[in-house]
Amino acid sequence: MKITVYNEFNIHHKSGKILEAYPNGIHGSLKKLFEKNGHEIRTYTLETINDITLDVLKDTDVLVWWGHMNHNDVKDEVVDMIVNQVNLGMGFIALHSSHLSKPLKRLLGTPCTLQWREMDENERLWVVNPTHPIAKGLPSYIDIPHDEMYGEPFAIPTPDELVFIGWFKGGNVFRSGCCYNRGYGKVFYFQPGHETNPVYEIPEIKKILLNAIEWAKPTTRLEYLDCPNATNPLEKI
Repeated sequence: MKITVYNEFNIHHKSGKILEAYPNGIHGSLKKLFEKNGHEIRTYTLETINDITLDVLKDTDVLVWWGHMNHNDVKDEVVDMIVNQVNLGMGFIALHSSHLSKPLKRLLGTPCTLQWREMDENERLWVVNPTHPIAKGLPSYIDIPHDEMYGEPFAIPTPDELVFIGWFKGGNVFRSGCCYNRGYGKVFYFQPGHETNPVYEIPEIKKILLNAIEWAKPTTRLEYLDCPNATNPLEKI
């Protein structure tokens, strides 16, 4: 499978606790995980994401996105291409603070705002849909020793399928694993993964990510959608 990974990786992510958690960046950790399992990986950071081409996206089965502070620095033309390709069949996985990314907000059509508390606290990630493919091979819950709290209300559409609910030591709960169908493509939002905590090194979290790309990969991939009133194939969705 061909996976493209975007990790913001701005100057804030290249020093201190963040670099300790991910010496090669979150994109480096995800690249290692996916390559180890036989997938072909491209990576982009904030410095290069606006150079991504339509040909790259057409050659991508699943786009995995981690953004944080620089959502607005992603050009709208890039977002347009991503949304179009999801509707044509490409999978899209948004991680942690990517709830405010331009592509996810466009795909869901809502502000995607939430409650949050930036402090290290335990999260218990409950599997509420154990028969879902993304939950395959998982225990009934996963304890994450340290993560940033995300809490309800979460301004998203009701998920087509809810796989995980997170409970935090402070008492908050959150819809932590949400699945959507958009056009011919699939979208998965997954909450765990604050940049100062090596959450993506937890074996069960790795399992979730591997399951998620298998779930999100295209079953049908179109060149364009046939809408008789459209004059430009790129505008046919």
